[in-house]
Amino acid sequence: MSFDLRRALRARVAAAALVLGIGAAMPSPAADAGGTPRLSFDVAEGLNLNSFLREGPVAAHLVLRSGSDPRVLVAFPAGNSGVGLWFAHVARPVTWTLLEPPQPLEVKDERGRTLHGIRARIRAAGAATLDVRQAVLSSVRVLRDYQALGTFPAAVRAAPTARGSTLTWARDRLDGAPGYLLRVEVAQGSITGKHLAARDDAGLVLEISAASGETPLTPLPAAELLDAHAAPDPAARNALTFLSYHEKFLAGSWRFDTYFGRDTLMSMRLLMPALTASAVDAGLGAVLSRLSPEGEVAHEEDIGEFAILDHLRMNGRKSDAPVFDYKMIDGTFMLAPVAAAWLLDDARGRRQAAAFLERPDGRYGSAPRRYGADLVDNLRLVLREAAKFGAEPRAANLVPLKPGMDVGEWRDSQGGLAGGRVPYDVNAVFVPAALEAAARFFASGLLDRYLDADDRGRFEHAAALARVWEEQAAPLFQVEVPNGDARRDIAAYSAALGIPADGALAAIDAAAVRFHALALAGDGRPIPIVNTDEGFALLFGHPDADALRESVTALMRPFPAGLLTPVGMVVANPVFASAALQAGLTSNAYHGTVVWSWQQAMLAAGLDRQLRRTDLPGPVQELLRTAQTQLWRAIRAGHAMRNSELWSWKLANGRFEIAPFGSSASDADESNAAQLWSTVYLAIPDPLPAVAAP
Repeated sequence: MSFDLRRALRARVAAAALVLGIGAAMPSPAADAGGTPRLSFDVAEGLNLNSFLREGPVAAHLVLRSGSDPRVLVAFPAGNSGVGLWFAHVARPVTWTLLEPPQPLEVKDERGRTLHGIRARIRAAGAATLDVRQAVLSSVRVLRDYQALGTFPAAVRAAPTARGSTLTWARDRLDGAPGYLLRVEVAQGSITGKHLAARDDAGLVLEISAASGETPLTPLPAAELLDAHAAPDPAARNALTFLSYHEKFLAGSWRFDTYFGRDTLMSMRLLMPALTASAVDAGLGAVLSRLSPEGEVAHEEDIGEFAILDHLRMNGRKSDAPVFDYKMIDGTFMLAPVAAAWLLDDARGRRQAAAFLERPDGRYGSAPRRYGADLVDNLRLVLREAAKFGAEPRAANLVPLKPGMDVGEWRDSQGGLAGGRVPYDVNAVFVPAALEAAARFFASGLLDRYLDADDRGRFEHAAALARVWEEQAAPLFQVEVPNGDARRDIAAYSAALGIPADGALAAIDAAAVRFHALALAGDGRPIPIVNTDEGFALLFGHPDADALRESVTALMRPFPAGLLTPVGMVVANPVFASAALQAGLTSNAYHGTVVWSWQQAMLAAGLDRQLRRTDLPGPVQELLRTAQTQLWRAIRAGHAMRNSELWSWKLANGRFEIAPFGSSASDADESNAAQLWSTVYLAIPDPLPAVAAP
């Protein structure tokens, strides 16, 4: 296929997908001069046309945002850096077209230092003119904040220079290190100051050059990432490969082009059957090397210029030493069960467990230690945090969010926990799972050389402590809604949403509705939000038959009685909550009545795990099989979106339709086109017959 034909085909696929609001990906088989396969693919989603390139020292994600508030943005995994150009609001919406796939770029700054980036040729159709509103060159975190809040630190401001038909923004990093470049050349049209105008109906054609001086990461090539068990899904493979590096796995692009602890751990757990041993080791090593001295898992890292901004605020120094965020509590308790799944349960991990634990961690900002010592630090913390509830199992002794924090687990948006202070997933699932893992590691002897004299007594009680938590924590989150109240609430909420209530009401029998609360309020009161976090218990826990029957029934009722819609499982349903909570958990809210791809994947993996048990009665097994079929039908309905972070829904002629999150002006944010834990279907096989696929 000729280059011109391939380019035309890519443009047609991307344009069609953009109109439909779904994703499309076409990998390029081209190779760089050294023979390494180039990773090049496009994803159209809602208003965003995304183009990814990874070749040699270049890794970049170009985002073309169409609509009435157009922008062009390039994010680089190197240093979590990026450049963005925002245009003024236009009455006639802009539609961007990628005329040529981005090509790798190497340029020298004014001091002769090398910057790596991309060059792309794009067209803006629709609006006859575009006025530059603001360019921002810095950390992706700064670009993210500007997109959300419209502000950025004055210290990173860059003034443009004009030369002929070209506008250029360039500056050093705040500490004088190689910085950033954004160059816009009007190839078709005219430019006056910051005013760009099309000359005719052909639209405005721009040549975009973008580059960063941050140190490139070391890619994990596809051949070293996935083994033969991985599903043959090109789109998921592309996304995962772009996000995978020896130093770390990126959480998602464009908005999270760096390490996130929770995302890494959950992704490692779900992808484990399809990852190579070296890939799992890289993921776990990234988490262990970023633990706090107390053993807490880092949620996120501030690196590059964002770290410099942190240090300037803290002590006035222009240091780029990483700053780690430890405000989340779920990752700390997730580490042990994920490590156990690899080092104790998986034959590949078990064979090299002792050698892995002996590796130096390359700890940031302190003397290197061994991974084994890091893991012991984490387990000591788990045992300390669990001791109080173990001695006196009541709500006041559960693990709450940290003081002054409104977030602390995966529902980490303001309002994501509906004002809760004690999350269900952490306390009912992760703490007991971590304690069980601590007991198993102790019994294995793998950690003996890393334990101190006081550890034996602590670890010997881990199994008993795990039983207390497993038996006593979950009941404190129990919600029971009388049948009459449940029917009234469902009817009222359905009417408010404009959804027929018949199907939801038919799913309610004569008994009370029972489910586990999303969280407990500060006074210990369960917050009655039906939620997908029951899936954590299916994947990490050991529910008995009655608990399985209750939780799966609650999950799989049709929305708005439960969570199941024709386009996926919504992650929260406030049908039994107050009007105020219903107003905060909508289809426009980041953790509201929206569909998160990885939550469905987790539930699928959890159902499969429970179906492998041999101790469940026949009716419960049949309930699980029915739930598995219903879930996978919903997953298939959202297949085109499932590598994305999340999506919403809308009603059209009484039917549910997918609505890409971020395409509506009322959406709280926008979705990442490539999300690490949304690629996990590579390791979770679809159990339904192929002929049943839509």
